[in-house]
Amino acid sequence: MQTDERGALADQYGVLIDGTERASSSGETIDVFDPATGDQLTTVAAATEGDVNEAVDVAGDGFEEWRGYTPAKRCRILNDVARAIRDDHERFARIETLENGKPISEARGQVTRAARHFEYYGGLADKVEGESIPLDDDHVDYTIREPLGVTGHIVPWNVPIYLFARSVAPALAAGNAAVIKPAEETPIGAIELTKLLHENGVPEAAVNVVPGDGAEAGAALSGNPDIGTITFTGSTVTGREVGKAAIENLTEPHLELGGKSPLVVYEDGDLDVAVEETVKGIFATNTGQVCSASSRVVVHEDASDEYVEKLVSAVEDLSIGPGLDDHDVGPLASASHMEKVAEYLDVGREEVGDPVTGGRVLDRDGYYVEPTVFADVPQDARILQEEVFGPVLTVSTFADEAEAIQRANDVDYGLVAGVITTDMGRAHRFARDVDAGQIYVNEWFAGGNETPFGGFKDSGVGRENGTQAIHNYTQIKNVCLDISN
Repeated sequence: MQTDERGALADQYGVLIDGTERASSSGETIDVFDPATGDQLTTVAAATEGDVNEAVDVAGDGFEEWRGYTPAKRCRILNDVARAIRDDHERFARIETLENGKPISEARGQVTRAARHFEYYGGLADKVEGESIPLDDDHVDYTIREPLGVTGHIVPWNVPIYLFARSVAPALAAGNAAVIKPAEETPIGAIELTKLLHENGVPEAAVNVVPGDGAEAGAALSGNPDIGTITFTGSTVTGREVGKAAIENLTEPHLELGGKSPLVVYEDGDLDVAVEETVKGIFATNTGQVCSASSRVVVHEDASDEYVEKLVSAVEDLSIGPGLDDHDVGPLASASHMEKVAEYLDVGREEVGDPVTGGRVLDRDGYYVEPTVFADVPQDARILQEEVFGPVLTVSTFADEAEAIQRANDVDYGLVAGVITTDMGRAHRFARDVDAGQIYVNEWFAGGNETPFGGFKDSGVGRENGTQAIHNYTQIKNVCLDISN
């Protein structure tokens, strides 16, 4: 192990239950690999169903302790966590790059967002308020928002540290305990971040980590009857199974699932901005491995040739290489995912022909696929309709506003949509008519920790971020008093 590059990681990790890191009950482990080289980084314990059930039981005790803290105390602790993440910023960024592969500058940005999430919800921890409801002169009626108890969190591999924070921070702010099942490919950030939570005042029993595969550990967590809610971020196929398991126990699931998000470019829009936002949205952010990627462009037919020419030039200027060297585009997160993306490259060639740029799996160590653009893609093509989750972009054209809206909506997903135009009336009509949970105007990845995030249609159920997330982790109790005597 090279200390200068991998000193942020231990040689092995265990399940983390009640503050104790240990082997799984089966003794089995999962190997974690560096996507930049394909080399093994470390090993982590593979939690069993028994380990998950133990973590949930322990978290029940942690919940009783944590909910007993005053809201003001929880506020101070979560803000201490935010400061501690900032103090240890570089180590967490290197962990994210080592196990996920993304460029280190991007990883630093995600760690900053994670710290901001604990800060934001630390600020809300003492503001989880009910309402007074006017009935009549004979009654006083009010509501109380109470925590759910033990919350389950299944965190994906694409943005592991920030997405840990996105659901765990509001759950803790509302007074809940948490059991986290990180992705098999990227479990280290969750373990190290949980240790930091414990070091800064969160009770050890209140946050537990059970790394392992989805078929056993993930299924055990989503199906545990003592979970108050389950939050899952990942594929639509797996999300449906998580949701079914939760509903069997009358547990409310929050599912942030897939996307096939359109960026509609009008002829009056700034094409340089359109190209810049396209590249940011599909290639230069986690190599396209984000559910909200700008994975399909729909451009006005009068601007199509110029847009594609500018786009190809920008894409071919991108550097590709290891995340620690901070290239524009890093590797994909795993060998199996690289194989999936390569299959879509073959599908694209069969459906459309050769891409206008890119299209190769690079012959080098690690899991690298060239940024790829397919042009003149028909609406029914699989590479336009299905989520590739990699650096593969489709470009198609439209003739008028009605067709632009129709093409934007004509997929199963509805997570994000964007528009490039100088006509603000057109932009507002786009926001009104497109079926998506987030609308970006002249900028991709607009918004922030404070803005609700989630999808329509097959993109999921519920919203993360903002004050809405507190509602995910509380239940309402109504109290009515007769004061007539």
